[in-house]
Amino acid sequence: MRNYHISKHNSFYAIGLSYKKADAEVRGKFSLDVPAIDHILGKAKEIGIDGLLAISTCNRTELYGFAQHPYQLIKLLCDETNGTVEEFQEVAYVYKNHDAISHMFKVGTGLDSQILGDFEIISQIKQGFYRSKKQEMANPFLERLCNAVIQASKRIKNETELSSGATSVAFASVKYILDNVDNISSKNILLFGTGKIGRNTCENLVKHSNNSHITLINRTREKAEDIAGKFQLTVKDYGDLQTEIRKTDILVVATGAQLPTVSKALIYPKKPLLVLDLSVPKNVSDDVKELDNVTLVHLDQLSQITDENLAKRKEYVPKAEAIIEKVKKDFLKWLETRKFAPVINALKDKLNTMKTEEIDFQTKKIEGFDQLQAEIISDRIIQKITKQFANHLKSNEVDTDDSLELIQKVFQLELHSK
Repeated sequence: MRNYHISKHNSFYAIGLSYKKADAEVRGKFSLDVPAIDHILGKAKEIGIDGLLAISTCNRTELYGFAQHPYQLIKLLCDETNGTVEEFQEVAYVYKNHDAISHMFKVGTGLDSQILGDFEIISQIKQGFYRSKKQEMANPFLERLCNAVIQASKRIKNETELSSGATSVAFASVKYILDNVDNISSKNILLFGTGKIGRNTCENLVKHSNNSHITLINRTREKAEDIAGKFQLTVKDYGDLQTEIRKTDILVVATGAQLPTVSKALIYPKKPLLVLDLSVPKNVSDDVKELDNVTLVHLDQLSQITDENLAKRKEYVPKAEAIIEKVKKDFLKWLETRKFAPVINALKDKLNTMKTEEIDFQTKKIEGFDQLQAEIISDRIIQKITKQFANHLKSNEVDTDDSLELIQKVFQLELHSK
C-alpha cells in the first residue's frame, strides 16, 4: 500500500480466527473485551502502527491494520489474550492488501457469518471503528473502507432477502428449545445475561413459546428490568442465581464474562435441566456435563441448526455478491486516486507559486492592474488544469505510473513526504 500514501507501512493485513477452523474453546482464548481492544490499540500506537481496527464476537476475533509484517498484529493479539502464537497459527488466516479488503466486505455483509445473513457483525465493525477513532488509530483508508462495508451491508439488507426470516444465534437457541422440549409453555425458563444476544433471545422466547414463566437475571439489575418491563417478565437479583437455577427447567446463559459464570456447584441435579450456553468464551463450566439430569448445548451446536429460512437465503448470495463488487469497485477507484493525490497537490502548489509570482510582476509593471480579478481568473484556471490532469490519471487507458513521472518531470515537482 506504499504507493497509496495512506500509511508508512507497506501492507494492509487482516489477521484472525473464526468458527470455521477454531472451536469455541480456542475462540474463547483469543476473545477480546473492550478494555483489551483499547489496550491493543494503545500498544499498536507505541510501536508505530498508524492504522488498526479490532473486532471480537462469539464467532471470530480479527485485527485489520497496516504493518511491516503480519506477525506484528499476531503478536499484539496473542500478548493481550490467553492464546499462544502456536495455537493461533493452527487455526488462523492472514489476508493481505486487496484480499484483506475483500475479506472485510464478506465479513461485514454477513456472507462469512456462522449463520448466513446474520448481520450483527456490522455493529461490531462500527464499534471497532469508533474505538479506533477514539484512540487516533483510524486513518482515512480505514474510515473509507468501514463506510464502504456499512454501505454494502445496508444495500444488501434493502435490496435482497439475505437476512429474511428469523434466523440468528438467538433464534437458533429458541428453535432448539421448541424442537426438543415438550409443553414449553408450562416450563420455567431462566435467562442469565441480558446483553444483545440475551435480549434477542428473550424477545424470541416471548414471541414463539407463549411462556409466561420467564425469569431474567443480570449482574446489573436495571438492564434486566428494562427488558422485563416490555414483556411483563420476572426479574431476580444476581444473588438469587443459585436458587433460581434450582427452580428452572431451562437455563439460557448469555453472559459476557471471560470465565465461566455457571458451574456444577450451582445446579441441583435431582430434576432434568436443559442448559444453553450462548457465550464465547464458554460461560458454563464443562463440569456441568458430569451431572446425569443435565443437558448442555453450546453455541456452536446451535449455529448448525438450519431451516427453510437459511435455504431461502442462499438464493440471494449471488445478488449480495454483486452488490459487494459494485461498492468495492467504487472504494478501489477512490483508493487509486490516493496514488496520485500527492502529485496533483504538488502540481497545484507549483501553479499557485507561478500565479503569485506572475501577479506580483504584473502589479508592478501595469498601472491600475486589477489584482483581485487576476486572482479569481487564475484560481479558476488552476482548478481546471488540475482537474484535467486528475481526470487523465483516473482513465483506465492511462499508465498511471508513467503519467505521474512525466508530470513530475515537466513541472519539476517536489513531493512532500507523508
